[in-house]
Amino acid sequence: MNTLPLAARLDLTQVETLAADLRAHAGDDLVLDAGATTHLGALGLQVLAAAALGWRRAGYRLTIAPRSEAFDEALALFGVTLADLQSEEAA
Repeated sequence: MNTLPLAARLDLTQVETLAADLRAHAGDDLVLDAGATTHLGALGLQVLAAAALGWRRAGYRLTIAPRSEAFDEALALFGVTLADLQSEEAA
C-alpha cells in the first residue's frame, strides 16, 4: 500500500498537482496522509471525492490517515463524512 502526503493547502493552487498525484497511484491501495493539511478548499474536496469514487469502482482501498484537526473541521463544515472520501472497505 502506497502513501501520498497531502499538501498543507488543498485549494485551487494545488488541485492540478493533487489530481496528477492521485492518477499516478491509481490501480493500487492508497493511504492519503492529511496530517499536515491546514486548509481544505471546495476544489480540493471535489478532487478527493472523485478519487474516492474511482477507487471504489476499481475495488481498491483508499484511506485518509492521519488527518489534521483542520482537515476534519473542514469536512464537518462541508457536511462531508470521512466515509464519503474513503473506499467502503476503509470506512
